[in-house]
Amino acid sequence: SLMKNERAIIMSMWDKMASQAEAIGTETLERLFCSYPQTKTYFPHFDLHHGSQQLRVHGSKILAAVGDAVKNIDNLASALTKLSELHAYILRVDPVNFKLLSHCLLVTLASRFPADFTAEVHEAWDKFMSILSSILTEKYR
Repeated sequence: SLMKNERAIIMSMWDKMASQAEAIGTETLERLFCSYPQTKTYFPHFDLHHGSQQLRVHGSKILAAVGDAVKNIDNLASALTKLSELHAYILRVDPVNFKLLSHCLLVTLASRFPADFTAEVHEAWDKFMSILSSILTEKYR
């Protein structure tokens, strides 16, 4: 679980990210599809070209979910139940993809916020995203 200082770090970084959520989400998805092309198979109906409307919309959804998780940082499991069920039962996303997406988000944050994304912030966000990934895969068990 997250320690008090880690929660504070996550919330502080989210405050910096929130106004750029669409751009961060879009860049994270583009990074995911470029680095891990096998993940494109879940989006056969999407225009996957750089900056497409569909990438921007889905990137916004992803970052909105991360934002909801930040807002519910003390109750993550219940906050992510519906999202976990959607990805496990309806979309049938391979759970490894949550870890790949988490990595791409961390790289995007490091690239967009080089002064703010210190080792301490990186560690807290890595832990947070690992917890999110774990919760999202609970319905697969």
